[in-house]
Amino acid sequence: MRGANSAKWLAGAIVVALAATACSSGDGGEDEGSESSKTRYVSINVGEPQKGIIPSDTNESNGGYILDALFAGLLTFDEKGGIEYLNAESISTEDSKTWTVKLKDGWKFHDGTPVTAESYVKAWNWSAHVDNAQQNSFWFADIAGYEDVHPAKEGAKAKADTMSGLKVVDDTTFTIELSAALPYYEYKLGYSTFAPLPEAFFSDPKAFGEKPVGNGPYEFEKWDHKKLFQVKAYADYKGSNKAKNAGVQYKAYSTPEAAYQDLLSGNLDIIDQVGPTDLAKYEQDLGDRAIAKPYAAIQTLVPAFYSKTFKDVDPKVIQGLSMAIDRDTITKTVLQGTRTPADGWVAPGAQGKQTLDTDVFKYDPAKAKKLIKDGGGIPGNKVFIQYNTDGGHAEWVTAVCNSITKATGVACEGDAKPDFATDLEARDNDEVKSMYRGGWLGDYPLNGNFLKELYHTDAESNNGRFSNKEVDDAMAAADAAKDLDSYVKAYQEVEKDLLNYMPSIPLWFYEMNGGHGEKVDNVDIDWHGQYKLYDVTAK
Repeated sequence: MRGANSAKWLAGAIVVALAATACSSGDGGEDEGSESSKTRYVSINVGEPQKGIIPSDTNESNGGYILDALFAGLLTFDEKGGIEYLNAESISTEDSKTWTVKLKDGWKFHDGTPVTAESYVKAWNWSAHVDNAQQNSFWFADIAGYEDVHPAKEGAKAKADTMSGLKVVDDTTFTIELSAALPYYEYKLGYSTFAPLPEAFFSDPKAFGEKPVGNGPYEFEKWDHKKLFQVKAYADYKGSNKAKNAGVQYKAYSTPEAAYQDLLSGNLDIIDQVGPTDLAKYEQDLGDRAIAKPYAAIQTLVPAFYSKTFKDVDPKVIQGLSMAIDRDTITKTVLQGTRTPADGWVAPGAQGKQTLDTDVFKYDPAKAKKLIKDGGGIPGNKVFIQYNTDGGHAEWVTAVCNSITKATGVACEGDAKPDFATDLEARDNDEVKSMYRGGWLGDYPLNGNFLKELYHTDAESNNGRFSNKEVDDAMAAADAAKDLDSYVKAYQEVEKDLLNYMPSIPLWFYEMNGGHGEKVDNVDIDWHGQYKLYDVTAK
């Protein structure tokens, strides 16, 4: 969840960063003291969500973590990125355009009402409708009739209340007709925005976001804003990811270092990411309780193409900035070898990952300086990198800035925001001075997720406002591929072409650098770097 992650911006998507927001909370919940796995809550440092917990309005990793606990969609993915059904009994198609979904019988929301085909269809229609202004409405654009509920022209009124492509067949069956055949569409249905909603949601969506009612392995218990979000195991949950603990506490911290100290002192069970200050020693501190695994996420620098710095910029300038960054040295020193220098825009773990045949991601000061000059230079000869201070990013942002300045003479300065939510709001409101730190957590394990959801003109997470008709058309052609293999290959060509436009600067691929305390066992991460909290047991 969720930029990472919306897709998820990494806090990450999701949107995606390294840690959380706000300040530490010692609130342990009424069952925290018990040592029994059935009665004790487990805790993790996941910060304040940007918004209320509504599937179609969450595209960052803090909220994504909580969505995954409270809601169960049609499917999920195994450790290798393969499809694994949850609420769906089957999803089938004969032509990749019309899909039939059959649900498992007997599933319920946490308020006791049944999960039916109508629960999905009504939720998706509401989420797609322009009047409801949902961040992830774009995810429903493949469905026939989307343009009637969400017209492309800004300010235009909807022509319909529902999408023509969604039909309820019976209580456990519905069909999805797409506007065009998409061979990979089943993968998209694994994203959390496609979750069902109970009838109670529609009477007051804002209130629901504060006290969400889902159908997942955990149910809502309390939300102490900027301190603690707490969920408890849902006894009647029927999915394969049933909770093996009493509940989860998502605790907010001002820095990853503060969370790490609480982990060492026994006041926190799991740390999502170790901050740069502790990277060199955490494996020694934690021993076999340390976790160091790669996962499907990427760190980038994203130009704001509306800013004075990058408006109408020649891509040579961005190529030059990219070649001014000494990724090898920064990942080895500042990041203690915990990141891998990027060789493209698609992270490992996604089908279609390739190494691009280019020098654009290689450190070359002389060529970097020449490209920037040939491209017309940078207004004011200065760039800013926006980042959130609660995510452990200050050290590497400083190192990147120093590298750019040393290589090219272009002044570079970090633009610090106090927390991830503030960072995201600046992106959403087109207030970025020149560039922002982009961290993207895969939503489904296909290369298109790292490209279309970020660099298509209409993509919700395209906060840099990159727009190119040739790229959009190439993505449309890739989406219309005859089968999944053709889709993946077509997006590989799209990725190669991005080198000519530079919608962002890939920096490095993520590795999970976390760990857990002595009071919990069975701690592991999934394919896109999120802890499988439902599997965690208390000693």
